[in-house]
Amino acid sequence: EENPKEAKKMLEKAQLAAKARMAARAARDAVVRKSALEGSTLPGKLADCQEKDPAKCEIYIVEGDSAGGSAKQGRDRAFQAIFPLRGKILNTERARLDKIIAFEELKNLIIALGTGVGETFKPEKLRYHRIILMNDADVDGEHITTLGLTFFFRHMPELVKQGYLYIAMPPLFKIEFGKKTTYVYSEEEREKLLSENENKKFSIQRYKGLGEMNPEQLWETTMNPEHRILKQVTIQDAEEADEIFTILMGNDVPPRKKFIQSNAIYATLDV
Repeated sequence: EENPKEAKKMLEKAQLAAKARMAARAARDAVVRKSALEGSTLPGKLADCQEKDPAKCEIYIVEGDSAGGSAKQGRDRAFQAIFPLRGKILNTERARLDKIIAFEELKNLIIALGTGVGETFKPEKLRYHRIILMNDADVDGEHITTLGLTFFFRHMPELVKQGYLYIAMPPLFKIEFGKKTTYVYSEEEREKLLSENENKKFSIQRYKGLGEMNPEQLWETTMNPEHRILKQVTIQDAEEADEIFTILMGNDVPPRKKFIQSNAIYATLDV
């Protein structure tokens, strides 16, 4: 028959070994996080701006090579940086920090922002005081925006609290009355404009994505501080964020869309 004292000793030894393994893994993860980010040069895919004062700088996070290429050509390189993403980023709602840093696109984004992440996060090191998520105005674009919002809320909430996070609002339509061009940002706005000009001949183009715009159009509609519409993202109550993002990262599209529309402040911003 097994000795109870011996059994207890064996159990305690196993528990100590398990704790030691967990501590070793935590230490290893911390080293991985530190070495993966510290001393890293800026990612090659980042088209940086010339200005060095963070208060005057902004970074557009854009999905896709086509839109990223147009944004790089159309931007004002004096103060606008472009960071193109390849496809949808990792859903970071429940991801461990080591998994996030192992995801190349997010690792490069963290390096580009300059803040670090996790225990090494330093908001004062942020290189751009306007972080702008710029995606297509469709369901896929909204999902990509949601993934970006989740990352910032879960892992860099201080940047949101300080008012550094924005969503770009690209137009849905281009309407031409003769030589006059008007960019329209919603179905309602389109109907209103057409009813006000019902006796005029017009042509209308619906933009299916940012990649359909040439660099000049993208600048004029979505990047030019004189004409663009940005939403500044805010959360008044930090405790609500947990509940909100549980809803956001679920399978239902309507709650996602409602959040993006109602939890952001419309602002036309001049630099």
